[in-house]
Amino acid sequence: MAMEALVNGHSSPNRDGNPKSERLQIVNDEKRFTPELSAQIERWGLRDVGFDYNVVAVFGSQSTGKSTLLNRLFGTTFDVMNESNRQQTTKGIWMCRGQGMNVMVMDVEGTDGRERGEDQDFERKSALFSLASSEVLIINLWEHQVGLYQGANMGLLKTVFEVNLGLFGKRTLDVTTGRTLLLFVIRDHLGVTPLSNLSRTLQADVTKIWDSISKPEDLQDRKLEDYFDLAFTTLPHKILTADKFEEGVADLRKRFTDKENPDFVFKPIYHKRIPADGVAHYMEGIWEQVQSNKDLDLPTQQELLAQFRCDEIANVALEQFSIQARSQKRPIEIGNVVDGLGAMMRSWKDQALTQFDREASRYHKGVYHKKRNDLTGQLNSILSPLFLGQLKNIHKSVLIKFKEELRDGVRGDNYNYGEVVSQARERLEKRFQEAVLEVRKVREDSDSEEQWSWREEEELLRAEVEAVATQMRSDETKKMLNQSERNIRKGISDPVELYLTEAKPDMWDKVLTLFQGTLEKAESTYISKAKSFDCTDAENTLALAVLRRRAWLALRSKIDEQIADTALIGKLRARFEDKFRYDENGVPRVWKPGDDIDSAFRQARDDTLELISLYASITPKDPSISFTLPSEPVSSSSDEDEFDFSSTLHVLSPTKAADITTRFRRDADAFFVEAKRSTVSSVAQIPVWMYAVLVVLGWNEAMAILFNPLYFVLVIGALSVMYIIFQLNLSGPLYQVTITVTDEIRRQITKRLREHFSEPALAAPNSNSRDKDIKEEDFVQ
Repeated sequence: MAMEALVNGHSSPNRDGNPKSERLQIVNDEKRFTPELSAQIERWGLRDVGFDYNVVAVFGSQSTGKSTLLNRLFGTTFDVMNESNRQQTTKGIWMCRGQGMNVMVMDVEGTDGRERGEDQDFERKSALFSLASSEVLIINLWEHQVGLYQGANMGLLKTVFEVNLGLFGKRTLDVTTGRTLLLFVIRDHLGVTPLSNLSRTLQADVTKIWDSISKPEDLQDRKLEDYFDLAFTTLPHKILTADKFEEGVADLRKRFTDKENPDFVFKPIYHKRIPADGVAHYMEGIWEQVQSNKDLDLPTQQELLAQFRCDEIANVALEQFSIQARSQKRPIEIGNVVDGLGAMMRSWKDQALTQFDREASRYHKGVYHKKRNDLTGQLNSILSPLFLGQLKNIHKSVLIKFKEELRDGVRGDNYNYGEVVSQARERLEKRFQEAVLEVRKVREDSDSEEQWSWREEEELLRAEVEAVATQMRSDETKKMLNQSERNIRKGISDPVELYLTEAKPDMWDKVLTLFQGTLEKAESTYISKAKSFDCTDAENTLALAVLRRRAWLALRSKIDEQIADTALIGKLRARFEDKFRYDENGVPRVWKPGDDIDSAFRQARDDTLELISLYASITPKDPSISFTLPSEPVSSSSDEDEFDFSSTLHVLSPTKAADITTRFRRDADAFFVEAKRSTVSSVAQIPVWMYAVLVVLGWNEAMAILFNPLYFVLVIGALSVMYIIFQLNLSGPLYQVTITVTDEIRRQITKRLREHFSEPALAAPNSNSRDKDIKEEDFVQ
């Protein structure tokens, strides 16, 4: 009986039996309007209120909590969804009075339900009925649906707007009444995206839909603001943040109940100006007009059918097209250049449009052409990422090939960099143009040139090619500079070492002359190679300045290596030995007691000390021999900062020169003492008569050893061992082993004595323990 009552449009009582909270199904799921609405309004106590009432409806996708929201806002008793079943709850259109307020609340069946499937006829009619009969239409949607087309029911809104404009558009606009407020309630708002951003997105989507609908010729200038006002609000997640959700619902309820609230929604401008006792007939008439489509400027059944069928045909064609396009999406994303992609995309597009034309061209021509344009736009929106991705991949591939050709072209010594770059650039542009022409096969004559434009990618490619060429030229220039620097280092290394070792008065003249000759040769080689790089005079000047500076630093590095403390002391010692230990003919001297060692020592020492002042600074004897560096900085890089050239001419600081002098004097004094000792050792000789005394005194002992076999063998053995030790240079190691063994024996003896004397000490009385400890300590010592 309950089901029969619903089908016939009868009310369903509330669980508590209160007639003011009874709900009524005014349109059942078979699209029939109930005759009981007038009686129900009377039971609600609203029949005699005149204009003192309001009508609100909710619109949105199925299972998005519309009934729950209405129950929380207005205290209604609509059935809510069972979360465990997740199925359709509201069927048709239901109405209930708000608790404690003169508000008629309509709960409309959700859109996009699986129960109705592709049958969208009731969705369109119920949405149009709600829009036409209510003052405030609550559009309920989730936050993640904002920005979606179908998810946010934008397609259905588009149809409703078109039909609504045909239904009410020709009426004279009244700025005081007749408008409708579209209140977007965004559910499960997490707060990451601000309400202002969500509002702008929805505002833009609704405005775009209004601008795209088909308007009658006499209503082409009508704007969305002429018929609708938009408002936006959010509600937190109902389950995850239940407390905040209830607070948000309470705040939203005030907008429907508190007239002093600045956001109060039931403004006079939205009232339909229909007395309460005529609401039932007014709504029934609207539903009959929506159902019968008589005497209304609504789209014809042919146009509605064409829209429906064209959408279906377009979806089928689009689905097949998407499958084909997805096959090449992954290769494009990973950076591959797909051969023949342009022809493939043109073929996919032609197949989709041909399929659509074959089946949809039989329907209303205006709708067919409009839907074809929409389908073409969707196809292009899918192909556009592939087109742009292919362009970027072509860009990368030809740029990589350009770099490889540049690297191959500059190998070896005989090449012209300008010609290498020019030829590689021509081949790159040719390959790019050919690839672009192939991929642009997807473009039709009717397509926008901007949508398939490749000029921006070409300009970017040219800029990168120029950057690569410039960087390559810079790298090659640096390689030439580095090679020139290595050649200079190699050319000056051995001669400079020889000049510094000989240390003659013209030492720095020879060093600078060699350096200038080597540098001029390197500069000449660089200039001859740099001509092929099309370098400007300023660039060549800068490069040569860098080369001169690096060359000078290489020379200074070699000088510092040869005049380091150890090396310089060695050179001074060798020079002193040549002067002191050898005569003018290079023959080693054997000092005798009568030789003048002091004079020879002073002369050799003074001659050697003069070398320190010679090494101290790079000062040539010939004034015509000189080398200078530009004083201004040659580059802004950290390794080419400006430095004081004059300071690099000083090799030894005064402090270091004094330290070297002191160390050399010590070494020279050692040579002098050694020479003096050699003269003393030559004077101190053993007297001849001493040998006779040794023979007389040791004759008996020698005979005893010689004629005793045992002694003789022991002596021969001892002499043999000593000879072997002397020949193998084992005297030092043998001495160390003896010392080590002796130390170990002494350590073991000390340890044993401590252990021996420690045990009685522990058992003895305190009075005797101290004495024993003292004795043990004395013994050990």
